[in-house]
Amino acid sequence: MTSPERTEKLVLPGVLTAAQARSTVEGILAGQRADGAIPWFRGHHLDPWDHVEAAMALDAAGEHDRAEAAYRWLATHQLPDGSWYAAYADGDAAAPTDRTRETNFCAYAAVGVWHHYLATGDDTFVDRMWPTVVAAVEFVLRLQQPGGQIGWKRDADGTACTEALLTGSSSVYQALRCALALAERREEPQPDWELAAGWLGHAIRRHPERFLDKSRYSMDWYYPVLGGALRGPAAKERIEEGWDRFVVPGLGVRCVTPNPWVTGGESAELALALWATGESDHALDILRWMQHLRADDGMYWTGYVFEDEAIWPDERTTWTAAALLLAVAALGGDDATVQVFGGDGLPHGLEPDCC
Repeated sequence: MTSPERTEKLVLPGVLTAAQARSTVEGILAGQRADGAIPWFRGHHLDPWDHVEAAMALDAAGEHDRAEAAYRWLATHQLPDGSWYAAYADGDAAAPTDRTRETNFCAYAAVGVWHHYLATGDDTFVDRMWPTVVAAVEFVLRLQQPGGQIGWKRDADGTACTEALLTGSSSVYQALRCALALAERREEPQPDWELAAGWLGHAIRRHPERFLDKSRYSMDWYYPVLGGALRGPAAKERIEEGWDRFVVPGLGVRCVTPNPWVTGGESAELALALWATGESDHALDILRWMQHLRADDGMYWTGYVFEDEAIWPDERTTWTAAALLLAVAALGGDDATVQVFGGDGLPHGLEPDCC
């Protein structure tokens, strides 16, 4: 059972008490398999991105051994080309249910490994995971397009998809910066990664036409901020531009407009993006609003259809709880989470001077 000392830093008035934080962490732990895999919930599938998100939340809660087990699962089951499949039944590596390989899913391993290092200071862990990170980054960058954007997947038959998603590429941008921080820690410069990150950041900031139009989705609105490609006045301007379209006061954030559906994951991620722009008061508002999604077991429902006053779908996912915990950790000043999502210690000045 999670001890009070491990979750006292996750206390946030109006959002989590110490006891509530413990029950949420224990809910994620209960979903983790003995081999370290963290599916959405027991009996559902695992995808690598949400697996890492849940592991990061465990580190924020002081559950470092269990987080390390999650990263060990990634290292053990990485495919020869550096990727992972998009979905595994109940986290069973022998039972992939979606054999496409998504670039942002694979890149996110670097974010988790850097976060775990910051949380633990464990250089031995970095040494063990470095080959995994290198292989994952190289897989991702083989799908980078001439305009800097990242093709979003490789199909099961090996065909590379050249179309790019703004949300996915923004997540990859954060991952590349974390991978570069790891490279610096190991004193192994990666100039090709720096160039790739620079072109990717430039595409995100300056060339929206290089991405598929998913502007109805709130993630495309806030992810350039959450992933760190936008900061300062540009980030605040972007958040203000989409606020009335996506934010439902008192309830949270729509997943997609005009659907009357707010979701916990998007709400918690927006809170993180707001915090990163210095809008901690607004971030706290969002986290307080989404508490109507909290279930009796400490986990969080995926979403709520407010026109019908209905919880939907009927699931409580580890990644929704994890996003909430990471947002709370950032607002509470957890050093590792602050550095990863605030950008302190990550490379800057990567944007190309031209185009």
